[in-house]
Amino acid sequence: MTHPVYDIIAIGAGSGGLNIASFMNSIGLKVLLIDRSDEHIGGDCLNTGCVPSKALIHIARQHKNAQEVTAYGPQLGGSIDLEKVMAHVKGAQDVIREHESAEYFRSKGMDVVLGEATFAGKNAVKVGDSVYHGNKIILATGSRPRPLTIPGVEEVEKSGRLFTNENIFSLTNLPKRLLVIGAGPIGIELGQAFRHLGSEVSIVTNDAKILPREDSTLSSILHERLKEDGVVFHFGKNTLRFENDDTLVVEDSATKTEEKLYFDAVLVSIGRVLNTDGLTLENAGIKTDERGKILVDEYLRTTNKQVFVCGDVAGQHQFTHAAELHAGVIIKNLLTPFFKKKLSTDALSWVTYTTPELATYGLNEAELKKRNVAYKVLESSFAEDDRAITDNARYGYTKMFVDSKTKKILGGTMIAPNAGELIQELIMATTSGLTTSAIFNKIYPYPTAGRINKRVVTNGERGRLTTRVKRLLRLFYSLM
Repeated sequence: MTHPVYDIIAIGAGSGGLNIASFMNSIGLKVLLIDRSDEHIGGDCLNTGCVPSKALIHIARQHKNAQEVTAYGPQLGGSIDLEKVMAHVKGAQDVIREHESAEYFRSKGMDVVLGEATFAGKNAVKVGDSVYHGNKIILATGSRPRPLTIPGVEEVEKSGRLFTNENIFSLTNLPKRLLVIGAGPIGIELGQAFRHLGSEVSIVTNDAKILPREDSTLSSILHERLKEDGVVFHFGKNTLRFENDDTLVVEDSATKTEEKLYFDAVLVSIGRVLNTDGLTLENAGIKTDERGKILVDEYLRTTNKQVFVCGDVAGQHQFTHAAELHAGVIIKNLLTPFFKKKLSTDALSWVTYTTPELATYGLNEAELKKRNVAYKVLESSFAEDDRAITDNARYGYTKMFVDSKTKKILGGTMIAPNAGELIQELIMATTSGLTTSAIFNKIYPYPTAGRINKRVVTNGERGRLTTRVKRLLRLFYSLM
């Protein structure tokens, strides 16, 4: 069978591949979308990541809130039916999947092929016995959980007690004891969710703290909140071996003493592996580094300039919205080739969806120092914020990094209930180059939680009221 030469071939139907394929299809280009199966369309986000985890967290928060209300009189009886919880998770996925399926995209005029893709040439991709040619190829194959490779892991896997984010949502019975290996966003989010649902949760990591890439001041606040929830932490521990299917042996990295941790289920969240296996990249002239990471330029092009990478497989920030950012850059450069745009993540943001949420946006302090940017840190606790007082959220904290000369908002971080929503205007500020005046001059309805953004700016402005400035202001007043 003879196939047409496609304008765009997208390998991988996650956020990145779908964004590019859908837009290019909408303007009339001939697009081929390839993924392993219909069930894989939607990528990690829909199937095993963002969507199921947030649906689970939603129910877990409701249960936690119900437990807290008992302090005011009502009684809470019974226990969580995890099968019903997972039915809610699946229901949320099914709603979204209605417009993320092979049938749906074919109905929009896109060609969709299901199967394993490999490169057959610089502009050719093979699926099964068929070879497809494209002028431009988008590689958006995503990533997968990094496997745990220690003695005894096979026995735990055979027992049905070993989980990653790819199969944890298949649980139908709430584990009495959940052991989480890894204290990054996935482990912390899901660990707390299962604790809120009623599991005894322990988190073990070889790091000295949770979320090591986040600001220490804020991550330590989250650590305390998690401990108050009853989550138990084991820091500075190396995983040595599984002694049997319910026992993990760890070693203290400092003292070298061993300890046994017991579990009914273990969740492994120790990082991600890029999905490049089996693609035969060499057939397309695509080079990788010594670790197997695809070499990419600032326009997201591989060493084969007709092949672009998008999303996790680019080996940078592994977020759905980072894939959207990549897609935007690629689309712009394909459609306006004389005005190419380089990838910039200076305004990128992310949220760890714990309770409370930890949200980060723009440039952090380490990057600002690396670039020799003169900046000021504006920071504030939520202790005196009226809405935080009414909502029992006085533990909240926020930091904002501001250019010392221009007063532009460069980045920051916040921990608070719904911090991911509270930073949205600050993301807009970093994206649009706004100064603190935009926040200072805004009138916020009282007592919205977003007023904390004005509080931190106002506190920073008060620092400019030196004795000399105050004297001048009094002088101006006397002239009235």
